[in-house]
Amino acid sequence: MPRRFIDISMPLENGVKSDPEPFTPKIEYIDHQASAGQMTSFFPGLEKDDLPDGEAWAVERIELSTHNGTHLDAPYHFHSTMNRGERAATIDEVPLEWCLGDGVKLDFRHLDDGQVVTAAEVESELERIGHALQPLDIVVVNTRAGERYGHDDYVASGCGMGYEATMYLLERGVRVTGTDAWSWDAPFVHTAEKYAASGDAGLIWEGHKAGRHIGYCHLEKLHNLESLPATGFQVSCFPVKIRAASAGWTRAVAIFED
Repeated sequence: MPRRFIDISMPLENGVKSDPEPFTPKIEYIDHQASAGQMTSFFPGLEKDDLPDGEAWAVERIELSTHNGTHLDAPYHFHSTMNRGERAATIDEVPLEWCLGDGVKLDFRHLDDGQVVTAAEVESELERIGHALQPLDIVVVNTRAGERYGHDDYVASGCGMGYEATMYLLERGVRVTGTDAWSWDAPFVHTAEKYAASGDAGLIWEGHKAGRHIGYCHLEKLHNLESLPATGFQVSCFPVKIRAASAGWTRAVAIFED
């Protein structure tokens, strides 16, 4: 049976506000001409003109964090412990079976920027699409942020998943979730307003902090989720293996068996 793939990752690129300004990736491109000195340094006596067309290799130098681009967050990113007291797993310790599974898309594009999704709203959306969650389903959330990628307001766009919504998923065996927004939680600019008004620190990063109680991973900065149906596909999101790290970049894809 032929397979069809849909790319649900965003690129790493210069000049796009995919992160708050201090955290944006920086890519230096070194082309085949500029790299000639690198190649000739390995071979005494070799000159640039000795190379075919005077060209060496193309290579890039990149300054970024493990949370730039589409990435998978490990439980260790959220807190030092998970499962109510166990040492939190780092990205190289995440079970590989979590990273390939049946996909479920929740469509929350109609919700306001900064709105915190509740368990009742998750349940209602699952009823609408006619899906009963199964252990190791990979649940991705399509927010308004998806259409704002590449725009100045991307980081402030989209709804967020609160503690109770996250726990609703985790208690049913979900271990990988994802969003096309900058963060699984509501954008900080909106949460900051609520915190200023209430003084309640429990509002900050509440969806992430659910990992203290049940360890899980989530994908952030997914892309193209609007092209997916609610179900009927798999998600592959194996992370780059970085020892003891809080996250790893991934080329997340949706896979269809046509």
